[in-house]
Amino acid sequence: QVQLVESGGGLVQAGDSLRLSCTASGRTVSRYTMAWFRQAPGTEREFVAAISWITRSTDYVDSVKGRFTISTDNAKNTVYLQMNSLKPADTAVYYCASGPPRSSGLKYVKADYWGQGTQVTVSS
Repeated sequence: QVQLVESGGGLVQAGDSLRLSCTASGRTVSRYTMAWFRQAPGTEREFVAAISWITRSTDYVDSVKGRFTISTDNAKNTVYLQMNSLKPADTAVYYCASGPPRSSGLKYVKADYWGQGTQVTVSS
């Protein structure tokens, strides 16, 4: 089993930045697709970003393109989500997830493992 632990959430103002971290333990995830999802109150969980650990290919939901960057640090077994120019609409609980490797269509990843979530709140 893979365990995922998120950190880095917090309360910020619109226009500020946050960097979320997700550290994986357990079974190796070196071949996995890593992803971030988010869920705001009263909404369904939505895909945010994904990265292939092997190919470095990435994918993002349209609403965060140009503002968010997903990356990994293999030595630390960690995936990051750098969030810039945050908007109140970005307020949500952010979840780290991992799924099978994909050669294309990373946004369609079927996550097998999930973290507990970290709260991001962006004020006006």
